[in-house]
Amino acid sequence: MSLPHAILTALLEKPSSGLELTRRFDRSIGYFWSATHQQIYRELGKLESAGHIRALPTEQPARGQKKSYEVLPAGRAELARWTAAPQDPKAYRDPLFLRLRAAAVVGGAGIASDLRRHLDLHQDQLAAYEEIERRDFPPGRNTPQDRLQHLVLRAGIDLETFWTQWLTHALTEFEDLTEAPEPTEVTELAERTGLDDAGTV
Repeated sequence: MSLPHAILTALLEKPSSGLELTRRFDRSIGYFWSATHQQIYRELGKLESAGHIRALPTEQPARGQKKSYEVLPAGRAELARWTAAPQDPKAYRDPLFLRLRAAAVVGGAGIASDLRRHLDLHQDQLAAYEEIERRDFPPGRNTPQDRLQHLVLRAGIDLETFWTQWLTHALTEFEDLTEAPEPTEVTELAERTGLDDAGTV
């Protein structure tokens, strides 16, 4: 149910056409709730049929002209209802963690290179968020709307900071694991040197 509410939020911020909404999703909302052009247009039709939005009248209707939409009172009421309703946190699922758990039993070949790729992607995303913060939230922007929007952006910055730190730590762990001798190698070394498991002769 979140995509229609994301669209209502965006239209309350600024009446827009479907194409403009798609661009705004690509630039901002899509960072935490992505949607394709087709999904957005489909939801616009549903919201219009439900009486939550309407197409703005145009002075000179023309075939193929982009329709811009605005939120009606029923749409604002639905968004307010949804915003105030309690919701439980969503269970977090990431195949990367499952792959690491699997690597513990089948070996981690190829994992380290993919961790480096993930690290590069998260570093790039962190840099993008920090640039948005510098551009859109300079000192002095302190309205309630600015502060709440900045709060969402800070969540993105903090999450990307976590990922870059965790992935750096994970890569260090993999380097240590590849440098450590396998258990069979330790046993063979002990046998060759005449040492028992306790390190004594």
